[in-house]
Amino acid sequence: MHIFTIGYEATTMAEFLSALQGAGVERVIDVRAVPNSRRPGFSKNPLKNALAEVGIDYVHLKALGTPADGRAAARAGRQEELERIYAGQLELPEAMVQAEQMRELAADKPSALLCFEREPAQCHRSLLLDAEAADADVTHLFP
Repeated sequence: MHIFTIGYEATTMAEFLSALQGAGVERVIDVRAVPNSRRPGFSKNPLKNALAEVGIDYVHLKALGTPADGRAAARAGRQEELERIYAGQLELPEAMVQAEQMRELAADKPSALLCFEREPAQCHRSLLLDAEAADADVTHLFP
């Protein structure tokens, strides 16, 4: 299985869509707990619409997002705390179900996990893949 990841920090919608299309991504899997953004176009409904216009599916898997205390730890640069909090999140039944759904969706068609952080090492999407898709071939767009 091949999974892409993408963070939309410091990018425009045009650059974002171009990167996805250039990689052959056919589905975006939004793994933000709260799919809202201050960046124009990146909140759930406008994003879903922009993706649909270029033929890319959108799925939101809320339970795979980082809880509020984990997001606070990430913003403060407390990586170990983020890792501990997010590991607990992945043990929740709804997260287990959505992790399986994520794997099935990614196996079905080329998919990219979406979050805000541009740098994958600073984002929970890398923790998610390490925990739930360790055997996947991963390509980080905008690394």
